[in-house]
Amino acid sequence: MTRPHVLLSVAVSVDGYIDDGSADRFPLSNAEDFDHVDRLRAESDAVLVGAETLRRDNPRLLVYSADRRADRAARGEPEYPLKVTVTNSGDLDADLLFWHCGGDKLVYTTDHARPRAERALGDLATVVALGDRLDFGHLVDDLGARGVGRLMVEGGGRVHTAFLAAGLADEVRIAVAPLLIGRADAPRFLHPADFPAVPRGASTSPT
Repeated sequence: MTRPHVLLSVAVSVDGYIDDGSADRFPLSNAEDFDHVDRLRAESDAVLVGAETLRRDNPRLLVYSADRRADRAARGEPEYPLKVTVTNSGDLDADLLFWHCGGDKLVYTTDHARPRAERALGDLATVVALGDRLDFGHLVDDLGARGVGRLMVEGGGRVHTAFLAAGLADEVRIAVAPLLIGRADAPRFLHPADFPAVPRGASTSPT
């Protein structure tokens, strides 16, 4: 089975944080970075974020450029990439913007949490159970079987950590803001984990 090419995309502070933990989103990206992210989304078949990121940021996760959406349509692709989230608990809010704009939505969860997710969302998304735990290898296999050739992962930290710890990331794109956050309770790009020595597709050559 062909797995998709997996790109992790993140904006971080110099000291490795993705937010400052306050109620308002901390500005780590500028207009140039937002446009770059929009281009990467337009080049992807699916875009994934964790359920915690949905609850915290309430993102739309769209391709905002009309020209890029037109280019996708000209290639015979959906105007928007498939939108994907993962949840251990099935605790999903059907009122979030993620569910009400863009194209198709897909939820990966556990066998135990699947009924809760389906009750919460109704016909807003397709819910797929991955077994008794969130198996990210199974997840990318399932996306590959659905025709996803390129997956863009936009967070949060637990999700990025899971992909890297499982050796499933082919590419990591990091935008570093010239800012320091320095709060121990703020969310970080990566959590402690047993990471493989060389991630899948990575080069060991000096740059």
